[in-house]
Amino acid sequence: MDAAGILMLLVVGGVMIVTGLPTWLVLIGTAAAFAAIGVMIHALPLALLASAPSRLIGLLENDLLQALPLYVLMGALLNRLPMAQTLFRVLTRVLGRSGKGAPVAALALGAVFAPMNGSVGASVVMLGRTVAPRLASSGLTQARGGAVIAMASTLGVVIPPSLVLILLGDAMLRAHTEAVNITGRAARIINTQDVFRGALVPAAAILVLALVITWWRSGASTRDAEAVDLRLRPSEAVTALAVIGGIIALLAAVTLGYVYAVEAAAAGGVALFAYGVATRSIGAAMLRDVLRDTMAVTGALFALLVAATMFTLVLRGFGTDRLLARGLTEMGGGTYAPLAATLVALAACAFVLDAFEMIFVVIPVLVPPVLVRVPDPVWVAVLVLLILQASFLVPPFGYAVLMVRNVLRLRTRVAELVPALLPYLVAQLIVMAAVLAAPGLLWRPGMTEAPGASTPAVSDDEAREMMERQLAPPMPEEPSN
Repeated sequence: MDAAGILMLLVVGGVMIVTGLPTWLVLIGTAAAFAAIGVMIHALPLALLASAPSRLIGLLENDLLQALPLYVLMGALLNRLPMAQTLFRVLTRVLGRSGKGAPVAALALGAVFAPMNGSVGASVVMLGRTVAPRLASSGLTQARGGAVIAMASTLGVVIPPSLVLILLGDAMLRAHTEAVNITGRAARIINTQDVFRGALVPAAAILVLALVITWWRSGASTRDAEAVDLRLRPSEAVTALAVIGGIIALLAAVTLGYVYAVEAAAAGGVALFAYGVATRSIGAAMLRDVLRDTMAVTGALFALLVAATMFTLVLRGFGTDRLLARGLTEMGGGTYAPLAATLVALAACAFVLDAFEMIFVVIPVLVPPVLVRVPDPVWVAVLVLLILQASFLVPPFGYAVLMVRNVLRLRTRVAELVPALLPYLVAQLIVMAAVLAAPGLLWRPGMTEAPGASTPAVSDDEAREMMERQLAPPMPEEPSN
């Protein structure tokens, strides 16, 4: 029955594609159905299911989850307040004489707000409402405009300290702890700050390449250049400078470890609310809508977390995690073969699952065996981020592409989207290849481990022996007289 968990994953993917039901509902329903079957055929111990409540309570006691509703609140405020529109107008006017202001400003807006929006979907909604009409009026085709918005919405996956990075950091901490327990290696366990700092250099490289590509591909629009008034009102300039400076300062403070993510999220929420009150752009009706959206999205995310926890519990009960671990540890090729296999599997799952579902469901199962073979968890975490971001942009099933097509109601064919998205995908693959070939490019203050450094990678035979000891079933106890 070890392969039952793989069947569960296939059922989840198929049901989601066919029915369109919420992911948390599909996960909990699949887990319940397979758990019932497993108990009836004596393939799953009932005592394992009885441990679910304590497992859920322990999971929800994690202080880091306090940041989740706060990030959602910031995203809801950004979607309702006119701050994004003001900043976009200012950036467009500053770049207006080139005739390329709108697409470059859209990408810059995504880089500023995507880490605070919390998710790719929220970024697409905000950018779709703020910049899509202006991109169309500037002469950009639907395919090019959709590609810019899709690329901008995925920047929150790699630019710290987004909610994706926070949750991935926690998942990597758990996976690294499990790997260290298996190997007995003396190592400092990775934390969220390590993931933030490791992602900085690749995120900067992707942002620079994306800006260059957008500038190069956006032909000068005479309509845009003539329509833009370069004279800025003092209030707009002050607001833009304050917003950009405040966001950069907040993100830098979290990334460098001066404040915690929860504190930064709370400060950001208070600052956005104060801005709304000061500019009289938030009233009782808008506040009610913001709180309703925050509660709805937060509830959906916690439901997804609970459902994913139950799903992985049943999957582990069938022993599928052991099956996958044996497959990865028995794979030859040293460090790169199991890592490449895991990245390919993550890329395939990203066509069906979004970042949160990947972090809650797939990464806890696939990443620990990889960290047994690879002694550098920061390198693995950054590669996971990069493969997720690239997968979200692959048409026609990439998550960001699907969100853009649904939110903007694009009527473009996939054949038109492919050339529009291809340069961004190539840029991401270039950065991923550089990180894969040279792990030393990552900034990792306080981390001394890297492949080939003081802690060598575990050999194929050693990894197989360690995993066999870890996965060996416990010996039954002798009955007492």
